[in-house]
Amino acid sequence: MQTGLRFQAAKLQEFVEALLGYAGSEPQEARLVADHLVSANLAGHDSHGVGMIPSYIRSLAQGYLQLNQHASVVKDAGAVVTLEGNAAFGQVAAHEAIQLGIEKARQFGLAAVALHNSHHIGRIGYWAEKCAAAGFISIHFVNVVGDPMVAPFGGKDSRFGTNPLCVVFPRKDAPPLLLDYATSAIAFGKTRVAWHKGEPVADGCLIDEQGLPTNDPAVMHVAPLGSLLTFAQHKGYAMAAMCEILGGALSGGKTTHQETLQASVDAIFNCMTTIILNPELFDAPDMQQQTDAFVEWVKQSPHDPAQPVQVPGEWEMHNRETRLAQGIPLDESSWNAICQAAREAGMPDAELARFRGELCSLN
Repeated sequence: MQTGLRFQAAKLQEFVEALLGYAGSEPQEARLVADHLVSANLAGHDSHGVGMIPSYIRSLAQGYLQLNQHASVVKDAGAVVTLEGNAAFGQVAAHEAIQLGIEKARQFGLAAVALHNSHHIGRIGYWAEKCAAAGFISIHFVNVVGDPMVAPFGGKDSRFGTNPLCVVFPRKDAPPLLLDYATSAIAFGKTRVAWHKGEPVADGCLIDEQGLPTNDPAVMHVAPLGSLLTFAQHKGYAMAAMCEILGGALSGGKTTHQETLQASVDAIFNCMTTIILNPELFDAPDMQQQTDAFVEWVKQSPHDPAQPVQVPGEWEMHNRETRLAQGIPLDESSWNAICQAAREAGMPDAELARFRGELCSLN
């Protein structure tokens, strides 16, 4: 039974928009960031939800995150376009990159969009869902520049970021199939959530500063720092390495090495290379029927009735339905950190108290 606080999504988004407005964001920027963060919570990915706000406010105060900036085109080669993120909110820069990519895919049938030097672009599945809503397949390779927190297979210290891979496949009259995960055994943000809750993480996810296995998420937040491990040992490491190169180097951005290390853990900079395809241009008249047949086939595998077989993206869909109905859960430690960030952003105590009264309800 999860305990703590629950928040109605629309009211939580209103609060985040107001908080960002006090920090200096223009209304459109505040809306895009708030929608993205709350959507991550609704999907069940609390690691990329409103709990990121304290980090964003610190990054802003440190001079890394730049408000009210936009992505700019560096090179337009028709179906291939490269964008500079200008240290803007990633929820803005990636929105602009994906919208441009969708337009290019409509024009050419396929597109490749590279974005570099963007502040944290958040949950990658959000961008894939935008492509699927337009009817397109998309593949996303992402790196985290100069913020090592994952050890290579066989290594004992951090050498690269959590480097997500994301793929989406749109379905007719059904939710898209969505693969979206960090190449680390767990996302860094999930260690933050566990640390705030005072809970251990599963075996095989972390090593301490000496390279020894641990279940304590504090090793990712309190010095001396440990490291995340990759998922599936050498397989996850190999995938992380390809995301580093395809997301970082190919995008015109940077990879992680000695010369690119970030001075602040709150300065999260991403590069992303996205490939967008129009499935209707393939010679596959039975594509949707074959997809549906496969989904039905795997779901018929014998299983525990309490734990049905799910396809990629279904977990997020069920979370969204449940949390829209029952509210978004958030532990009190995370909520207190968000409220402190609101004060630092300039939200008056009276307004914060009003929001707290309207937002919070105990489980």
